[in-house]
Amino acid sequence: MNNVIFSQKLVDMAQNVVDGCMGDADPACQTACPMHTDVKQYVRLAGEGKYQEALDVIRGKLFLPQTLGRICAHPCEAACRRQTEYGQAISVAGIKRFVAEKMDNQENWDLAILNPTGKKIAIVGAGPAGAQAAIELRRKGHEVTIFEKLDVYGGMMRVGIPEYRLPRNVIDFEYSYLNLLGIETKFGVEIGKDISFEELRNTHDAVVLAHGAHVGSIIPLPGHKADGVFSAVEYLKEISETRAFPRAGKRVMVIGGGDVAMDCARSSWRIGCDEVYQCSLESMENLPASHVEIEESLEEEVVFNAGWGPVSIEEKDGKVVSITLKRVLSIFDENGNFSPSYSDETRTIEVDTVVFATGQIVADITGGALEQTRGGRYVVDKNTLATSMEGVYVAGDAAGGNIVIEAMALGRKAAMSIERQFAGRPLDEGRDFVEEYSYKSRLDIPLPKGTTDVPRLHGELRDAEVRKRDFAQVDLGFTQEQIKQESARCLQCTCKLCMKECIMMNDFGDCPKTLFGDFVNNKEMDPLLAYSCNACDQCTIVCPKDYPMKDIFLGARIDFVNANNGESPMKGHKAINMHQKLGFSKFFTMLNAR
Repeated sequence: MNNVIFSQKLVDMAQNVVDGCMGDADPACQTACPMHTDVKQYVRLAGEGKYQEALDVIRGKLFLPQTLGRICAHPCEAACRRQTEYGQAISVAGIKRFVAEKMDNQENWDLAILNPTGKKIAIVGAGPAGAQAAIELRRKGHEVTIFEKLDVYGGMMRVGIPEYRLPRNVIDFEYSYLNLLGIETKFGVEIGKDISFEELRNTHDAVVLAHGAHVGSIIPLPGHKADGVFSAVEYLKEISETRAFPRAGKRVMVIGGGDVAMDCARSSWRIGCDEVYQCSLESMENLPASHVEIEESLEEEVVFNAGWGPVSIEEKDGKVVSITLKRVLSIFDENGNFSPSYSDETRTIEVDTVVFATGQIVADITGGALEQTRGGRYVVDKNTLATSMEGVYVAGDAAGGNIVIEAMALGRKAAMSIERQFAGRPLDEGRDFVEEYSYKSRLDIPLPKGTTDVPRLHGELRDAEVRKRDFAQVDLGFTQEQIKQESARCLQCTCKLCMKECIMMNDFGDCPKTLFGDFVNNKEMDPLLAYSCNACDQCTIVCPKDYPMKDIFLGARIDFVNANNGESPMKGHKAINMHQKLGFSKFFTMLNAR
C-alpha cells in the first residue's frame, strides 16, 4: 500500500529504535582494533577448525598475521568482555598466530591490482605504517616506491623488537607480499643524505613520511655522558643486527617501565650479562608494559625497582660504576602535570651499564620544511594526516602512532587521503573519522546466561633459565586442542537477542535498526511485517533497551486499516471479516436456535 500516512508518533518511535538499536554495533574487540579486524568471526572459525576461513578473515585486514600474533599490544584483548568482567581476555593474538602459522601460504594471497593510474608515490620507511600505505595505494593501481634507510624490511619493528619475540624469518615471509604486489623498495637510502626531501617531492605525485622514531632519548641526569650509558634504540638495534653489544658490561640497569624497557632487560641476559636491573617512576602495579612482558621478565630474574626514579649516575675514570635511585612519592601534580616528587629514601646499585628506555624521537628528514612537535612528531591534520605541504602526508610513529597496529591504521588513513587528492576531492569527503581508528563500541549488553569465569590459556614457554641465554623463540604457541578450548571462551558479543526470540523479524532484516531504518527513511512498510507480529512482547523483554517493537507493529496496523477503508490490507483477512460479521448475526446465535 502506497497511500498509507503513518502517524508522527509511530515514526518517532521507530526513529528512537534506529538511533539507539545496538543490533548493528560491532563488539568492543573489533572497535578497539585500529584496523577493525573481525575478531569474533575468526575466533569462532578457528574454534570450529575452519583455519583457512579464519585466516581469510584476518588477511582481509592484516598483511602481518604471524607478526601481530606474536608482538601486537592487542587493544582488542584489553577491550574483551572477559577482560573487563573477569580480568582474563581471550588470547586473540595467540589464536591469530596459530591459524597463520598453520595455513598462511603465498599462493592464497590476494594480489589483485586495479589498472595503472600513472600516479607515482614515494613512501619513506618500510615499517608497518609505510608498508600498509604502500599496499593500499598499490592495490589502487598506483606506482609505489618505498625508500628505506635500513637494509631490511620492518623498520623499528625489525630493529627494536628482539628476535626471541619476533623471528626474522617471519618478517621476511610476510613482507614478501610487497614484492608480489609489485611495490619497489630501495634499501639503504637515507632521505636528506642520499636523496633530498625536495627531490622526492618533485619526482612523485604524493609522499608519505613513515620513517619511525629511530633516535634514542637519554635523560640528562648527572653522569649521563659517562662511558656505559646508552639509549634503548641504539642498544636494541645493535643487538638485533649482531646478537651482541660489546660496549655493555656485565651489570645492566634499564630505566623505564614499558615494553621497550622489558626488551632491553631481557636482551641483556642474552648478550651475556650477569645482573640485570630495572627502575621506573611507575609502581609495579602501574607499569605500562604488558602483563606478559612483565611476567616473562620476572621469570628470567630481572630485578625490578618499580617506583624508584634515577637521580644520578656515578662514574669513575669516565665510566659508569653505579646508579642512585630515590623512592617515588608521586609522578603527577594535583593538576595532572608531569612533576615527580620523591622521598628522602635512596638506594645505590652497582652497575657498569645504563640503558635509557624512556622514549624515542622522530628525526626530521625534511630539512626544516615541516613543523615538528613533541618527540619530533610532525604537525599534521589529525584526521587526514596531511601536512602543511600539499601532497605530503605522515603516518606511524612520525604522526604519533605508538604500536604496530596503530601504525598500520595510520598508513591506511594516509592512503585514503591520497586517493582523494588524486580524485580532486576534499580530503575529508565521505569519511567517518571516528571509525577510521579505534573507538568505543556502542554495544552494552548483559552477559549471556550461564556465563562463568573460565581461565585463559597460555602458549607453551621455553624454560626461563635456558631461554634467557639465547635468541630462540620463547613462546612456542598453542596446540590445536588449546585453540579449540580458548576459542570456546569467546562470548561472541552481539546484540540481536530480539532476533533470536522472534523468527518473524528475521524474514525482513537482520536487526530492528535495519527494519525501522527503511521505514523511517521511506515512510513505507510491508504490511506483512506489521501483521506477522503476534504481540507476544518477547522481543521487548529481551531487549537491553526495552524498545517497544510490538507497539510499532500494532500502531502500523491501525494506520494500514485507516488507509484501507477500515479493513486490513491483508488479502487473507477478508475471511476473518466475514467470520466476525457472522458471529454477530442473529441467524447464527443460540437465541435464533430456540
